[in-house]
Amino acid sequence: MKLLKTSLLACSLLAFSVSCNDKSFLDVDPTGALSDGQLNTVENIDKQVIAAYAQLGNDIYYVPYTSMWPYGNVRGGDAYKGGGGTADVDAFHFYETFTFNRVDLSNTDEFWYRMYLSISRCNDALRRLNAVDAATMPNKAVRQGEMRFLRGHFYFLLKEMFKYVPYIDEELPVDQYPTVSNVALSNDALWSKVAEDFRFAVENLPATQPEVGRATKSAAQAYLAKTLLYQAYTQNESNAVTGIDAAKLTEVNTLCDAVISSGQYSLHPDFATNFLTAGDNGVESVFAIQFSRNDGTPKGRTDRGNELNYPMNPEYGCCSFHQPSQNLINSFKTDAGGLPRFADFNTSGDLTTPADFLSTTVDPRLDHTVAIVGHPFKYDPNFVFQESWVRVPQVYGYNLSMKESVLPTDPSFQKTPPFMTSSKNWTIIRYADVLLWKAEALIELNRPSEALPLINQIRQRAQNSTARLKQTNGAATSKYNIGLYPTAGFTQAYAREALRFERRLEFAMEGYRFFDLVRWGIAAPYLNTYFAKEKNLRQYLSTARFTPARDEYMPIPINQINFSKGLYKQNVGW
Repeated sequence: MKLLKTSLLACSLLAFSVSCNDKSFLDVDPTGALSDGQLNTVENIDKQVIAAYAQLGNDIYYVPYTSMWPYGNVRGGDAYKGGGGTADVDAFHFYETFTFNRVDLSNTDEFWYRMYLSISRCNDALRRLNAVDAATMPNKAVRQGEMRFLRGHFYFLLKEMFKYVPYIDEELPVDQYPTVSNVALSNDALWSKVAEDFRFAVENLPATQPEVGRATKSAAQAYLAKTLLYQAYTQNESNAVTGIDAAKLTEVNTLCDAVISSGQYSLHPDFATNFLTAGDNGVESVFAIQFSRNDGTPKGRTDRGNELNYPMNPEYGCCSFHQPSQNLINSFKTDAGGLPRFADFNTSGDLTTPADFLSTTVDPRLDHTVAIVGHPFKYDPNFVFQESWVRVPQVYGYNLSMKESVLPTDPSFQKTPPFMTSSKNWTIIRYADVLLWKAEALIELNRPSEALPLINQIRQRAQNSTARLKQTNGAATSKYNIGLYPTAGFTQAYAREALRFERRLEFAMEGYRFFDLVRWGIAAPYLNTYFAKEKNLRQYLSTARFTPARDEYMPIPINQINFSKGLYKQNVGW
């Protein structure tokens, strides 16, 4: 055997020495790889488009960007980090407390990297789409619209995280990337670049797509409305809100009307449907990340960004991250008329014991959002949440998040040891978003009476969403009482408070809260008030503090500044 191997090696070397005299061997394409030119076919361009879509869900537990839960909920006071203690994925602890956040955290750097990897896929597809002839590829404009939509999404995430980022599109040659600064564009100009992608998508996407999951005209209109709503709140260089652009709010209102009048969407009759596999791509889903399992790939295309956020019981096993804050739980309290208790929700006693939830009236969305000891988990009255399901209650308390999870018996559930995941969709834009964006625009345009029915439409649905919130004996899990806002006294100031509270209750634990606070210009007073009480309940928050003119945005990762050789400029305060 050894002699045979030696002879084969000698023959191989001889063949190599002979072939080296013929330089044509250098022109052979490598086996198992495609040259750049080979990708420029209609079939392969379509595959590049699909590769860009894949980036929507290519996150991982320590750098999630599907639900954005560490950045939107944990930083926004709606959630504690959870997990095995403050050192468990410690970057999330630094995000939560703000005080110890740093420019050299690898998680922040990888978030930046993954966003630009996603943008790169969009740009690559766009370069090829721009070059192909429309006669050869009749759906060219649609695919361009899809790629501009996805690129807009990834830039939106970068923008709300970092404020100032380098803008690179498909027209810029790769060798010029190092010349683009993150401050080449102003804050407003960068928002306009994001909006341009969605405007292009609005003009080129169809009302419906033959394949579920592709971006549509209405999805682009909705995302453009969201972008303009963020842009409307003008900020100075210290991140303080200095005004609101009425023209942009008017366009937000018009875009939301277009989505509403399309007739394609409505609120699910039951709030729960949004967070069940059976609700995937339902009437409330304007745009969602499509996950899958048993699809021919080794582990499926599952929701890995949320895989830390399951209980510690035997049916699951890990990892008890993303725990609702006491402040959030208290915010679901209602008064005798079923309205939120703006003034005293967090000073009138904490909701902690099973008796508390039966003696104090609450909004039903509490039990759709928060796992509570003694209450059915994920609508199964025989699967009751226990104290032992939480990993370190002495640090983070006894509650967990539920919207992102599924039952262990659900067909979408999959174990990815040591974690849990599922193929349930994660919705990026719900129809409820559109209604409340329109309401917000109307309120800031001083038209609160027009916003009132939109907010009440959301509350009416919540009022009707108690059928699944039952114990085994059929009794209600908590004492539910939710009412509608009356016309009398619905002034602009009151309407603004109602709208902001409604967004918190409706989208709790979905990843938006912190970004809402920054957009409204109230992050510093809100979060420092939150810490003032919460640190008495959670010792690890004793040094937490939000510093205005710094903590509104993440620092530009020091690795990126170094890679740019100092071209990138650090954010204010860092």
